[in-house]
Amino acid sequence: MVLEKLGEALKRATNKISKAIFVDKAVIDEVAKDLQRALISADVNVHLVKEITDRIKEKASDEKIKGVEKKEQLIKILYDTILEIIGGEKKELEIKSKGQTVIMLLGLYGAGKTTTAGKLGLYYSKRGKKVALLGLDVHRPAAPDQLEQVAKQSKLAVFIDKKEKDALEIYKNYKAQLEDYDVIIVDTAGRHTLDLDLIKEIKELNKNIKPDYKILVIQADIGQAAKKQASEFQQALEINGVIITRMDSTAKAGGALTACHETKAPVFFIGTGEKPNDLETFNPQSFISRILGMGDLESLLEKVQGAMDTESQKNLKERLE
Repeated sequence: MVLEKLGEALKRATNKISKAIFVDKAVIDEVAKDLQRALISADVNVHLVKEITDRIKEKASDEKIKGVEKKEQLIKILYDTILEIIGGEKKELEIKSKGQTVIMLLGLYGAGKTTTAGKLGLYYSKRGKKVALLGLDVHRPAAPDQLEQVAKQSKLAVFIDKKEKDALEIYKNYKAQLEDYDVIIVDTAGRHTLDLDLIKEIKELNKNIKPDYKILVIQADIGQAAKKQASEFQQALEINGVIITRMDSTAKAGGALTACHETKAPVFFIGTGEKPNDLETFNPQSFISRILGMGDLESLLEKVQGAMDTESQKNLKERLE
């Protein structure tokens, strides 16, 4: 299971907190060390790990919320900190109710762009949108055939040209026909690295197509290397979202998740398998609840939040008076 070790370590940490008679500095330090080991094993950057655990120690020592046990408060701090590093609140990829939404997929070889194009197309066609896939990878010989197969599997319209070697020309040739669709998903070329030729090509496509979303497709198992890749694509093209593939089979997904957050590009979807339906929207809150396996986490968070709201209202009243 994805991030299984991190989930187990977080459960151990919350159990330690729950069983402690007093939540003192020793307990806080022990929980912080457990969390450090878990985050490092999940391939989260070492400097970020230290920053996270220092923040937890500081908050746990300082904050006092009336009506909430110290144990519950520490679990909430743990939850909030992990939530922050994997993206915070859920971000939606918004499809226009009227007009057309164009999504351009970017990424290096092996990231799973073409498969993701099919999954994304199926996701929106199931929601009543008329979807078309546009194949603009003119460098990988098998790319048009693969996209054609992916589209057939999910019963989607596909526009490819197996002879044309200019990606922009393919787009121009199909531009009029594409106007009939609600959602256009553009599959672009990849490389082993983000070289100058690829940058030039995707910049030219971006200028002419003017996509609503430039989504970086990145595989979870590259771990911390995701940060460099996301940063380079961000600088080259100002990506405004990420899809992480292979989230079903890697323990190193922590590196990809945290790296994307550092580039301020939200994770919209995660790929959870090989089948066309194996794509789900990424919700950081439910993701943490899942890896923690805590059914009563939501009620605990509501209790702490309610107490915090009461405390802040009381403080506001005092200031007003």
